[in-house]
Amino acid sequence: MQTKVLKFGGTSLSSAEQFKKVKRIVKAEKERKYVVASAPGMRFKNDEKVTDMLYKCYELFSENKNINDVFSKIEKRFLEIEKELQLEANITEELYKIRNMFSKNIKKDYLASRGEYLNAILLAKYLEYDFIDASEIIFFDKYHKFDSEKTNFVLSDVLRKHKHAVIPGFYGIETNREIKTFSRGGSDITGSIVARAANADVYENWTDVSGFLMADPHCVEDPLIISELNYNELRELSYRGATVLHEDAVFPVKMARIPINIRNTNKPEDKGTMVTPALSKNTNKKVTITGIAGKKGYSLIYIKKSSINSENGLKECILNRLKINGIFFEHVSSSTDSITVILKTTNLEGKKSTVLNDLYSNFSPEIIIFEENIAIVAIVSKEGTKSEEILFKALKAILKTAIKTKIIDKGSNESSVIIGIKEEDYEKTVNVIYREFIKEKK
Repeated sequence: MQTKVLKFGGTSLSSAEQFKKVKRIVKAEKERKYVVASAPGMRFKNDEKVTDMLYKCYELFSENKNINDVFSKIEKRFLEIEKELQLEANITEELYKIRNMFSKNIKKDYLASRGEYLNAILLAKYLEYDFIDASEIIFFDKYHKFDSEKTNFVLSDVLRKHKHAVIPGFYGIETNREIKTFSRGGSDITGSIVARAANADVYENWTDVSGFLMADPHCVEDPLIISELNYNELRELSYRGATVLHEDAVFPVKMARIPINIRNTNKPEDKGTMVTPALSKNTNKKVTITGIAGKKGYSLIYIKKSSINSENGLKECILNRLKINGIFFEHVSSSTDSITVILKTTNLEGKKSTVLNDLYSNFSPEIIIFEENIAIVAIVSKEGTKSEEILFKALKAILKTAIKTKIIDKGSNESSVIIGIKEEDYEKTVNVIYREFIKEKK
């Protein structure tokens, strides 16, 4: 019999009503043996995610402020689910233990992980599955890095002892026995880790959309769903801003060549997106791109100095000075007399003056221009498509508008083209590029 590992996101487990949908999905197929749970997400627009409230609690605690109002909201979310599903999961006792930890100098990662922990307890009880705490099976080494091989060895053995189980996502344990979380969205990674350890035939990632969309629906009306893509395309889209799946969730399943099926909890009849090691031969070859992704929140530093490109090692020295100041770049482009660096604006907080003064004193440039509110749009191309073709078509579409580009980066691996624009032009740019490429399919 096949084995399927399922991960349900925060919106899929946000309420008792959503729990009922999840149960119907899990029980629909015998192959669905192991389930990874996220913390409760948003139930409606402007609702609060439990994880956000937990982080807020920690922030209040760190500032010696009262946490009661926020923590009471968290308690209410879990107790409502327990009551509405008529469960006896001892959630009141678990919440008391967590609240009591505030008197013992509670750790941030521990508190942040409790949303997944409590939701997994509830889900295991509701499904009548075993509960396996992630702190017993997901390990981080002494350098705070995920210990892939130890985890796979231990977890594989543990899963063999459980016919069915629910595991909380997002966290594991460090060598000092303290809870350590992945970055936000890390339950996707846990699901991938469990899929590898279970030697699963498929890793089903259930969320609130019917797969990967070719573009952000906030920018493009009713974008097409990508029916199939490969691991590399998935990682590129995720890193560049597509939020359906955490970018690092690819690695464990890629090692075991396990396909990922991204599905919609609210529309389980939809086939979703299948992520495989290589593209199917039946993939539509008329559309030359896989998808478009992007992010706001970048800044640009433009440095002009005569013959900057011919002075041996000068560009590397400039980038090294940024690194010394704790600034890490996303993209770099250069010409004979200039270099342009794109970096995350948050990385510059409190450092702007120091960095600019440092560059002036070390390199005596003729001009330095600093510009905020930059957005990056990435066009991920299908394998075998020349990035020059993608760039030409994208720029042709953009030139028909009044949009001005700030940076253009054609990657050497031919997988994507990067275009930087002002944040105010972000939505329009994505829409213009999408329409240029997607008309091929119409």
